[in-house]
Amino acid sequence: MTTLVQTPIVVPVRTPVVHFSRRYHFSSSHRLHVDALTAIQNQETFGKCNNPHGHGHNYVLEVTVRGPVSAESGMVVNMVDLDGLVQERVITRFDLENLNFDPAFAVSVPSTENLCRVAWQILQDASLGTARLERLRIEETSNNSFEYTGETGSSATHAAAGREN
Repeated sequence: MTTLVQTPIVVPVRTPVVHFSRRYHFSSSHRLHVDALTAIQNQETFGKCNNPHGHGHNYVLEVTVRGPVSAESGMVVNMVDLDGLVQERVITRFDLENLNFDPAFAVSVPSTENLCRVAWQILQDASLGTARLERLRIEETSNNSFEYTGETGSSATHAAAGREN
């Protein structure tokens, strides 16, 4: 008689991965303008956003991180740490400032598309435990919002038709 030995089946336990998003508010001004264009070309390209005195927005920045849920805390990321990081690196830098004078825009138009990319560059290497930056979304107006997921991921910039102050 042959004895059958059963090998136990090992099913790997997968740690749940969750996306967590948090919203932050800041106000900045900017002027959309390209020196290489004529005044008429700038006006045709940027419309009222080319106002020589600039204009301001009350931005909403949404930061999304992705990671495993901590067995200890039950969270993807420590919200206090995330808040401190965004406050220190993004809000403090851009709140109540004219983006045209920030070094990040010395050679680029301070559009919200570019602001989204700059904010990503500022936050992408931050230590967030096991969480990783997944997406940034900046709402410029109730009609215009912009998303960025980094250069190596699928980057996307979305805007409603037309710019609005």
